[in-house]
Amino acid sequence: MITLHVNGQPHDVDASPDTPLLWALRDVLGMTGTKFGCGIAQCGACTVHVDGQAVRSCQLSIGSVGDQAITTIEGIGSSDVGAKVQKAWLDLEVIQCGYCQSGQIMSAAALLAHKPHPTDEDIDAAMAGNICRCGTYVRIREAIKKATAA
Repeated sequence: MITLHVNGQPHDVDASPDTPLLWALRDVLGMTGTKFGCGIAQCGACTVHVDGQAVRSCQLSIGSVGDQAITTIEGIGSSDVGAKVQKAWLDLEVIQCGYCQSGQIMSAAALLAHKPHPTDEDIDAAMAGNICRCGTYVRIREAIKKATAA
């Protein structure tokens, strides 16, 4: 049994320590907001925060997480920064198909938590690992800038 601290709550997970965090979140805990995209940490759909850092949960084993705090898309709105990012996303209608957007929001919230007023270069660097097949990149950038102004 492994205890994960997800969105401020402890959760006991009956799974092997080498189980990817993504599968523990989705299949064991029923938190399906974090998406499976590529499975090789290249697309960003599975992005969550571990101790405030944006990480790809498809390649992170639950055994390596330890007592670190995990935040998912289900919990990001409880932080001031996360709530601002989510509001900006809705205000600017960033979402098209929506599949990648939980990962996009998680990466944007991690960026703004560490750098409240990012440059375009900072945004590019932080969001580079998140792929949007619908091409909403312009709206994503606008939403990040809107969240910084909020």
